[in-house]
Amino acid sequence: MTSTRSASGRFAVLICAAVAFAMPITAQETVPATLSLDEAVEIARRNNPSFLQSRNDLDLAEWDVRQAYAAFLPTASASSGVTWQGPGEQRLGSLTLGDLGFTDQPSYYFSSYNLGLSYSLDWATLKGPARAKAQRSATSAQIRAAEANLVARVTNAYVEALRQQAALTAARQQFESNRLNLRLAEAQLEVGQVTPLDVGLAEIQVGRAQVALLQAENALRTARMRLLQEMGVSVDQEFELVTTFQLSEPTWEVDELVELALRHNPTLEAQRRSKEAADVGVSAAKSGYLPSLSISTGWSGFTREASSVDFQIQRAQAQVAAQVQQCLQTNDLYARLADPLPPMDCSRYVFTDEQRRRILEENDQFPFRFERSPPSVSFGISIPIFQGLTRQRNVEAAKIQRDDLALQLREQELALVADISVGLANVRTAYRSAVLEARNRDLAEQQLRLARERYQLGAISFVELADAQTALRQAERDHLTAVFAYHDAVTNLETLVGTSLRN
Repeated sequence: MTSTRSASGRFAVLICAAVAFAMPITAQETVPATLSLDEAVEIARRNNPSFLQSRNDLDLAEWDVRQAYAAFLPTASASSGVTWQGPGEQRLGSLTLGDLGFTDQPSYYFSSYNLGLSYSLDWATLKGPARAKAQRSATSAQIRAAEANLVARVTNAYVEALRQQAALTAARQQFESNRLNLRLAEAQLEVGQVTPLDVGLAEIQVGRAQVALLQAENALRTARMRLLQEMGVSVDQEFELVTTFQLSEPTWEVDELVELALRHNPTLEAQRRSKEAADVGVSAAKSGYLPSLSISTGWSGFTREASSVDFQIQRAQAQVAAQVQQCLQTNDLYARLADPLPPMDCSRYVFTDEQRRRILEENDQFPFRFERSPPSVSFGISIPIFQGLTRQRNVEAAKIQRDDLALQLREQELALVADISVGLANVRTAYRSAVLEARNRDLAEQQLRLARERYQLGAISFVELADAQTALRQAERDHLTAVFAYHDAVTNLETLVGTSLRN
């Protein structure tokens, strides 16, 4: 039993190793030790799988353009084949070859080739390059929109990592402040100014701060991993965030931002390009009413070789024998005339070796001694008259698609104006909130310093000192939330405008 398990284990290891070697290994890009936002975005452009999938669509769009131009070239085809036909009687309508006197048919080998060249032209082909180029432009615009979305996601992830980094710094400061309060309570206990209850409350505050510190460390690790995930690289890399975002008063105006958005918003640009492609689609749909031209020509050849020439030789000998018999009958008739005619030389009708050799040579054709068929050329013009309202339905469908895209474009423009107005208001509100929260934090710091001084003098209890500490912690948390709410609002506004607004 042990040996069986050991053998099974070795076999499983070999299978796993084979699978591991067979699986493709994707090289992971290394993140620099100091990572800026611009570097993070560039790495994401090279590695983010979702964005790379979107960018691959451009290659197909390029091939669509090439294919549209290639439609102006003639199409060529070539085919060849071989066939074997067994011996036996063949049927020709209601008769067989045996009925016609051809018995003992041998098997045959056939080979053939066909070369064809055709050319067709219609209005849809003429509009093909314009339509393919419009689709390519729409695809390029969609890729730019995907890129803008990627930049926004990476920026949000980068800001989130900075947010959690700042939160971790605040948690460490809070932990050190609580430890200072603990030492202060212990010192007051030694001189007999407080009871052990104050020290216990201080220890509880230190424990809570330690828990908050652990949670902040985990939140930072998670945010860094999410950033690396958006960048499309391995999430186990270490780096330092070096880009900082300043809190500055927004001085933009709505009209200014709307003008920028109408020029740079990638989603709006993609809608415009789709609308242009739909315009070409309407013109292509109308081509169903126009005539089309077609020209074609072809060359072909075939071979046929019998597996045995005995049948052909026998037929040739039978023909010679028939000629001799005909000659003898004619001479007999000449001899019976009142004025006999000189007899014909019947000895000249004989099956010779030369005839046998010629039969052999003529039969030796398979597979490449082709007998060419006559070439052919055809020209045609097709004028559609009635096709069951299919053309009109296609035209109406193309028009509806174009009108829908025009309405979607208008809706997108209206939504963009409204979103920019709301976004700018959010930025201004977030800026004012951050300024006020900074003032509240400074006041909370002053209150904490004052509370510590009064606690040392024995003027207040530790509970009041803890309340002052809690008020500062809440003020710092609110200030951090307000500052990064401002940065989030600016990032969302940049996404709407389609360009960077930060210096």
